[in-house]
Amino acid sequence: MKFSKSWVMEWVRTELSDNALAEQITMAGLEVDAVEAVAGQFNNVVVGEVVECGQHPDADKLRVTKVNVGEAELLDIVCGAPNCRTGLKVCVAKVGATLPGDFTIKKAKLRGQPSHGMLCSFSELGIDVEADGIIELPLDAPVGTDIREYLNLDDVSIDVDLTPNRADCLGIAGLAREIGVLNSVDVVEPTWTPAAATIDASFPIRVEAPADCPRYLGRVIKGLNLQAMSPLWMQEKLRRGGIRSIDAIVDITNYLLLEYGQPMHAFDLAKLDGELVVRRAHADEPMTLLDGNEVKLKETTLVIADGKGPACMAGIFGGNRTGVSETTTDILLECAFFAPLSITGRARAYGLHTDSSHRFERGVDPELQHKVMDRATRLLLDICGGEAGPVIEVKSDEHLPKASPITLRRAKLDKVIGIQIADEQVVEILTRLGMQVTTQADGWSALAPSWRFDIAIEEDLIEEVARIYGYNNIPNLKPAASLAMVEQAEGLVTIKRVRDLLVARGFQEAITYSFVDPKTQQTLFPQSDAIVLPNPISVEMSAMRVSLFTGLIQAVVYNQNRQQPRVRLFEQGLRFIKDENAENGIRQEPMLAGIITGNQSDEHWDVKSRGADFFDLKGDLEAVLDLTAEGGSFSFERGEHSALHPGQTALVLRNGEPIGHIGVIHPNLEKKLGLKTRAVLFELELNKLVPAKVPLAAEISRFPANRRDIALVVDRQVLAGDVLAVIKKVGGNQLVGINLFDVYQGAGMADDKKSLAISLTLQDTQRTLEEKEIAETVDNVVRALGEELNASLRD
Repeated sequence: MKFSKSWVMEWVRTELSDNALAEQITMAGLEVDAVEAVAGQFNNVVVGEVVECGQHPDADKLRVTKVNVGEAELLDIVCGAPNCRTGLKVCVAKVGATLPGDFTIKKAKLRGQPSHGMLCSFSELGIDVEADGIIELPLDAPVGTDIREYLNLDDVSIDVDLTPNRADCLGIAGLAREIGVLNSVDVVEPTWTPAAATIDASFPIRVEAPADCPRYLGRVIKGLNLQAMSPLWMQEKLRRGGIRSIDAIVDITNYLLLEYGQPMHAFDLAKLDGELVVRRAHADEPMTLLDGNEVKLKETTLVIADGKGPACMAGIFGGNRTGVSETTTDILLECAFFAPLSITGRARAYGLHTDSSHRFERGVDPELQHKVMDRATRLLLDICGGEAGPVIEVKSDEHLPKASPITLRRAKLDKVIGIQIADEQVVEILTRLGMQVTTQADGWSALAPSWRFDIAIEEDLIEEVARIYGYNNIPNLKPAASLAMVEQAEGLVTIKRVRDLLVARGFQEAITYSFVDPKTQQTLFPQSDAIVLPNPISVEMSAMRVSLFTGLIQAVVYNQNRQQPRVRLFEQGLRFIKDENAENGIRQEPMLAGIITGNQSDEHWDVKSRGADFFDLKGDLEAVLDLTAEGGSFSFERGEHSALHPGQTALVLRNGEPIGHIGVIHPNLEKKLGLKTRAVLFELELNKLVPAKVPLAAEISRFPANRRDIALVVDRQVLAGDVLAVIKKVGGNQLVGINLFDVYQGAGMADDKKSLAISLTLQDTQRTLEEKEIAETVDNVVRALGEELNASLRD
């Protein structure tokens, strides 16, 4: 928002310097980007009147003039501007004047004619206006007056970078209110004679989308003279606000845009057909904009249409078909309140961003439209003449915003700000902000004014009090905090311990997005019912992940495409599952997942190179599970998973309850996902790692241990884990170690059989075991294996 300081000072007076004012509003949360002079540095330039203007005898493009500057003698000045003429009021740089660029005016002769001064254009005075020829001043400009004084050029334009919530300051009125509150100065609005209706002219208006447009005002104005120029004071205010003067109607609507922050639009009444309807556009409905571009409208776009189709993109851009032109004499002036959500993002969908959409997206005062309509009508009648009909209003009270009282607690205010502000000062701040304040036992109740639509909760009131009180007035105090030890279960398996372990085993931690490509996720989990985002960052990030697999696989593909053949990654994060019983219908579960691909180890002269397989990752996962000190409560059994190889997939269980999966990526998915080599993955529910057991120290036995090896022949479908479980059950307390060290299938072994070589370590803490006891324990183990698993000793 760019504004002229002098214009704001018409509303609220302050003696602050330009820089002091900029600093003040910056500290109040309205950051100033720039403070720029509205004109260049010059002096001795006054208002003059061209008394005579004739053709130069020796130059076709020059004119010889005599100019009255309020002195005894007329000045002879040669001018080359095509718009120079007798009776014109002009800006005259007298002899001795210094113009921008340190250019000094001296007496001279141009083609033999004396020239004692210069008639100035805007650019020659360092004023940023696109205009041909010299400046044309109003006919009532007093001759001899210093032009800096007459045009109030000792002024600055202040450019403020507003946060999206402060749309109330997208106008002079809002900025003036803000400055008034900061300086405890009353704001004085401009006054004008109300524009009463003098004709009965009307136009039918209907609103089909009241939720999008709760209030729509229209007014017919006839007999306008569009050849009338906007007054210079209006052109200057627009210029200093960053808007170029175009014609009277556009200038007036832009003037109200800057003054009150309320966008307006004018239709050529003769070009409207039937009635005006505020509705949603039809799909692919064509419309030609004022700039000549043709667009195909979307169904979400709000339009103002007549019998021939869309006449305007509501709150965004006018249509070319009903636009005002030089031949227009009668107009329908509109002023509306559009719900912010009905405009938000609509302009960007067409590659547009206008001053109107910028304001409507952030919000305008829903009670402002009648005032602005009357103000605009009065300016139009004063500048262009004509007669106005009555104001036509269509509104829906049900859909208009309504403010609710907000409670501000004294205790909460003091806690957040850190100091206590006097009750009287709190009330004064809120009252000056336009709120209706009621004192309560433990604080206050405040009702925000219609223009502060950003204030809705208690924290908003606290922010306003702190902001107006002054952040720089809040003392710098070191916070006092007492430290207390947080109770934590000793057996807790923290995520830090898991991370440290996996990093120590050669993994790197990955952090991937919770939003994933729905196509990739559907490939991995065809039965998943993923949550699709209504407004995604992109199509490739439009679904919430149901597993960490998707992101990790994409991370591996990314690395492989950059010549990284060996990748070991893990990630800890949330997955999102639809669940009617969960809050908001979404269950968020913390998960731990890992993936390995490429060789098991880096190339080494003493290590045989081989690809990583299922058991490599299984060993890493078992190390994580062992952090619980209850490794025996976890087990692996054959399982199925849509993303994993059907023959190389296992369920991870704890006390018989499934808590995750581990397996090799399904071979049919490798190319689809872009993987260059086989990948092995695991994923488990992180909260199932608790409870963990605190390890207890025990004395090491001083008696010798005895190892016995047995080779068992079992059916191929018998799992080694089941064999080990039987041995543990039968072995008793003296069995302190068990290890599967060989599996054999081949020559000398039936096709449906396999051989398992297992070592048993027996030891007692109180005595040396005798050979008879050891043999008896081994016999019991072999007997139990035969009875339960049909196992026999290998010959």
